[in-house]
This record gives sequence, C-alpha cells and structure tokens, in this order.
Amino acid sequence: MKSIGARLALWYASAATVTLACLFVAGYYLLEGYLIHGLDLLNQSEFAQIRAHLGPDYRDLSPAVINQRIRETTNFASVLFYIDIRTRGHGTIFYSNNLHGRSLPDLRGKSRYLIRLPDVGLLRVGEFPLPPYEVILATSETQVDGVMEGYSEVCVALLVLMLGMSTAIGFGLSRVALRPVRLIRETASRIGSDNLSERIPVPAVQDEIADLAQLLNAMFERLEDSFRNVRRFAADASHELKTPLSLARLHAEKLLANGTLSADNEEEILTLLEDLSRLNGTIDELLFLSRAEARSITLQLAPHDPATVLASFNADAEVLAEHRGLVFSFTHEGTGRAICEPRWLRRVLLNLLSNAVNASPPGGRIELRSVIDREFWRMSIEDEGPGVPETERAHIFDRFVRLRSASGPDHEGTGLGLAICRGIIDLHRGRIHVESGHGGRGLRVVFEIPAADPSYTGA
Repeated sequence: MKSIGARLALWYASAATVTLACLFVAGYYLLEGYLIHGLDLLNQSEFAQIRAHLGPDYRDLSPAVINQRIRETTNFASVLFYIDIRTRGHGTIFYSNNLHGRSLPDLRGKSRYLIRLPDVGLLRVGEFPLPPYEVILATSETQVDGVMEGYSEVCVALLVLMLGMSTAIGFGLSRVALRPVRLIRETASRIGSDNLSERIPVPAVQDEIADLAQLLNAMFERLEDSFRNVRRFAADASHELKTPLSLARLHAEKLLANGTLSADNEEEILTLLEDLSRLNGTIDELLFLSRAEARSITLQLAPHDPATVLASFNADAEVLAEHRGLVFSFTHEGTGRAICEPRWLRRVLLNLLSNAVNASPPGGRIELRSVIDREFWRMSIEDEGPGVPETERAHIFDRFVRLRSASGPDHEGTGLGLAICRGIIDLHRGRIHVESGHGGRGLRVVFEIPAADPSYTGA
C-alpha cells in the first residue's frame, strides 16, 4: 500500500478493533464468572430455605418427614433447582422430581462445579453440609449460556461497526495529520531550476513536520545560491571569452588578408576561423540560456495570427528539406491569435526542424502540425528517424544532450538547441515535450503557448 494515510488509517482501525476485542474477551469471562457466581448464590439461598424449613430438630426427623418437608418447600422451585440429599451411611434419601430418580454426581474435593446430565444439560452444582446429611443443589446454566451467546453476538456486531467507524475516522485523522506533508509535496513539486525562490510554508506548530519544512527550505536556499552562482559564472565567462575570441578572429583574418601565408597555412587559418565561429555561437547560446533561466530576457509578446507566423517558415522549411532529399508537409487548423514574439518562435521551429532533418533517413518525411483553439496554440514537428528511447526523454531538453542521426552517431552540434527551445517556450509561458511519432516510429516534439483572448488588445 503506497499511501501513508491509508496505512495509518488501517493501523489505527486495527489497533482500535483489536483493543476493543481484547476488552470484549475480558468482559466475556468476567460476565460469565459473575453469572455463575449468581447461580452459586441462588443455590446457597435455596439451601438456607431448606435448612430453615427442616427446623433445628432435623436430626430427629425420620426420612419420610424430611422428604415431606423438603417437598413442601421445593414444590414450586423444581423448575429452577435440582436437589439431592444424601447421608454417608444410607445413601440418597431425597430426589427432586425433576431428577427422575437420578442422583447428582459428587466430585470429591469440590464444593462448586459444573456437570452435564443427559436430557438436562449443563448444571451448576453446589454442595452444602447439613450433618449428618449432605445437600447437593444444582441450577441449570442454560440461561447463562443464552446470555453469553447474546453477549457474543453483540460483541461481534460492535466489532464490525468499530472496524468500519475507526477506519473512516482513521482516514479523516490521517488526512488532517498529513495535510502539512501534502502542502510540502505540492510546493516541492512546483520548485524547479526556474522557480527556486518559492519556499515551503512552515506550520505554526513546532513539531517534526515544521522541522522538515525548515530543513527543506534551507536546502532550497543552498540550491538557489548554487544555481545563481552557476548562471552568473556562465554569463560572466561568456562575456569574458567573447573579447579574446574576437581578437583571435581579427588576427586570423588579418593574416589571411596579408596574403603572405602558404596554401597549407591558409587552410589551417580557415579551419581555425570555423572553430572560432562555432565556439562563439556556443558562447552566445550559453549566454542566452543563462539570461533566460534568470528571467532577464523580456519578450515583446503580442497577439499574432499563427498562419502569418508560419508562412515564411514553411517556405524556408520546404527548401531546406528538399535540399536534403526529404519531404516537408504542414497543416494548420483553427482560427484565432496567440500571444507570442514571432522571431523567437521562428528560432524554436528552426532548431526543431534542424534536428528533424539530421535525424531523418534519405527520402524521409517531416510533418509540421499546427492547431489553435480558445486556450492554446499547439505545434508539433515529427520525423521518421530512429527516435529517442523513453528512458532518455526526461533529459532530452538538458544542456549538451545530442540526438542520434538516422545513420547512427550523434549529428554535429552543441547539444544546446533543445535547451534553448525550452527556454524560449518557458518565456512564452508555454510547455514543450517529446513523444513517439506515428506508429511508434521517429520522434514528435510538441509545444504549446497560450492563445489570445478575443478581447485582448495589448501586449
């Protein structure tokens, strides 16, 4: 069972039910002992009545007189009591009518005990000395058994009711007790690399959960400082590297312009210029990502018609795909406008198209789909390349992650394209993700940004 609340509720219900069951068992034996003691008191009371009826001269009475006197006093008690009076030398001198001539068993060494008689059932027996006689009285335990059976039925019903009620109460208590934990979970799930400033609310009660919230907040403080330092370093390093790279490029171009280099040296200088240009592009991308994550880039967001935004891109995409021997197609559905800055969206689409072109096999098909409704403008670019394993998709938008081309190895690039796409879409307050292409083949990158409200009039 994955839910802590459910486990706590079941533990509470089980503990409460088991505790009540133990109390019921203890009560069962206590009640049974109390009822049996009541039978002993009845037997003792009947013995006192018999002794009083015999009178103080009972030793001088004949067995016939004793029989007569006892029957007079026990005639109406024969339903409740079984009476057997005996002497040591002469045996039984009196049977109650309900014994039908049978004597009650005598267990030596015991004055209170239980016996079972055929056709009578379980009896509680008490032996009382009345020298030279011994009076044995028995009372049926049927009523005790009935009471105990009823008690057991009531206990079982109460246990079932207790289990149901304690489970419901346990779930309620667990929800109340774990509410701070749910708040911690919800807040922690919202905190990411782009939202490290949010903190977990600390409960007013200074308990273990409050300590946990304070500990997590301290951890987020350290993480925020670390991310801030990394972003500052990336931005500062990018600025510091651009000047020496520009100087190196100027010196290399000056050497080429002088015309004093040999053919081999000129080729090496050209290679150096290409590497410098690629490195400068990587620095620009890192600088952009640092600024995007720091939210220091301000977009000029305004309502735009998706068809207009896609018109020039689709023409360029067809030319690029045709040059690489691929087929590009696009569709657009719906009417409305989206809040965006077209030049930044164009950069996203070009990055995604470049990845799709590099991943597609010769003659492959690349498809762009665009749909706008009242809430979002959704776009997707799908290729027929090798795709990306599902286990790797969680990291596909991280920095320096390269996609595989259709031929197998990673295609050339900095591995920052998809990270930049995510940064731009985040600045548009949108979402971006990847999924398998049609029929499980290839890769589909989907992103969406908010659509403009029909009453929207400003940026």
